[in-house]
Amino acid sequence: MISELVWFDLPSGMPREEVVEGMRAVAPRWRADGQLIRKTFLYDAANARTGALYLWKTKAAADAAHDDTWLEGVRTKYGSTPTRQFFETPLIVDNALGQTIEEEPGRRSSAE
Repeated sequence: MISELVWFDLPSGMPREEVVEGMRAVAPRWRADGQLIRKTFLYDAANARTGALYLWKTKAAADAAHDDTWLEGVRTKYGSTPTRQFFETPLIVDNALGQTIEEEPGRRSSAE
């Protein structure tokens, strides 16, 4: 599994309510992506930015979802270019689901 951290700057003065509404608007698209395990939307008012922490099956899936169309959509709506960081994710403790999730034995994901 791969975790991807994405950040992008918000336009000056964009209220939190508008940012959260944008999150709600795109949630169905992300729910429909069978390669996405989990997405946590992030809002950082102090630094006027928003983003998400994604958990993907593979880095290739992350790259496919964050293609040129996605990039242009972010640039158009928010006027900034996202940054993306990747991390191998061998184990997750999920207290909400009451589970510990581990990558499949013998399958090591690369964050490169």
